Amino acid sequence: MSTENVIDTLNDLIETSKDGEYGFRSCAEHVQAPDIRSLLIARAGDCQTAANELQSYVSQYGGEPEDGGTASGALHRGWVAVKGKLAGYTDLAMLEECERGEDVAKARYRSALKEDLPETIRAVIDRQYQGVIRNHDQIRELRERLKVLA
Repeated sequence: MSTENVIDTLNDLIETSKDGEYGFRSCAEHVQAPDIRSLLIARAGDCQTAANELQSYVSQYGGEPEDGGTASGALHRGWVAVKGKLAGYTDLAMLEECERGEDVAKARYRSALKEDLPETIRAVIDRQYQGVIRNHDQIRELRERLKVLA
């Protein structure tokens, strides 16, 4: 894989991580339960750390690291605001949106892992992908528990 393709792949994942960071923070602002808010803020921090790590690799490869999210991520956050207003910003609605965002992140990381990448980059992406799966599953389990209680 060319250096340019490695940089492009990393920058795509930086945007994905930034989308996650912004999405988790946005949802955290609207949940009522303090434990859910803390969890979402922690997940936002994890996404920020992942983006920072990927940005350092882009720089090492001589590229210009992305520093923001995607247009689709911004649209998703807009949808969260609209849905939140319509649904009353319930904790369940916010968790549903977080899970939807993590579905997108899982797909983007899976796609990146199909690329022909240097082994060190592949290892970083795979480790971060495992974190995305953990985030998704944790949010899904919490959402399922709230559904039962609703």
